[in-house]
Amino acid sequence: ENDNIVHVEGHIDPASDIEVINTELILSDMEMLERRLQKAAKAAKADRSLQGEVELLERVYAWLGEGKNARAMKLGEDEAAFVKTLDLLSYKPIIYVANVSDEDIASGDNRYVSQVRSIAAGENAEVAVICAEIEAEVAELDDEEKNLFLQELGIAESGLDQLIKASYSLLDLISFLTAGEPEVRAWTIKRGTKAPQAAGKIHSDFEKGFIRAETIAYDKLIECGGNLATAKEKGLIRSEGKDYVVKDGDVMHFLFNV
Repeated sequence: ENDNIVHVEGHIDPASDIEVINTELILSDMEMLERRLQKAAKAAKADRSLQGEVELLERVYAWLGEGKNARAMKLGEDEAAFVKTLDLLSYKPIIYVANVSDEDIASGDNRYVSQVRSIAAGENAEVAVICAEIEAEVAELDDEEKNLFLQELGIAESGLDQLIKASYSLLDLISFLTAGEPEVRAWTIKRGTKAPQAAGKIHSDFEKGFIRAETIAYDKLIECGGNLATAKEKGLIRSEGKDYVVKDGDVMHFLFNV
């Protein structure tokens, strides 16, 4: 996914700045749509079945003409799939990253951030609040020192962690885990992915020859001290078939035959 990340400094007028950025994206999209509409209208004269495409393009163009981002449009499933193929800049997922002072980071809010949140809510966007100065300091610390430092500041998680979570939420992603020699690894997939397709994320042969998946939730595995043998003895490892929808945090072992 190609995302737009707009960085909004805390000491400026974010509403004005975002409006300028969005206007540039919208104008670029309208210029592209004009060319696409001309081609579609010409093709529809010879093939009336393309008239629906022309009408949808005209709707999107009119929406943009009102100064609105394409991602804020209410579209049907088929319409959304088509609009996505247009590669409009204002249709892409977007995260607004607000950089605030170290005094505001604990609350994660100030009047500028409130403006950004209000704008984001109207266009299906996400907001991450960070303090760049603190992030620079955190980057120099190991995990234990990092956690102590954030606790002293009254911060639950770093800005980078917030940004990662916001990205996953915006793109509707989850992660499943594989554990064993030589490593434990996380794999990113779309929410709603079934077990064979998740297996294919590791290797195409896993999906082609998928038999079943041995699965346990991460928190259940931790309760067993991270020991798969112990989890198996307690009957916590499930056997899931082709229709199983992978859940966030699943630890999976795939059985396949090729």
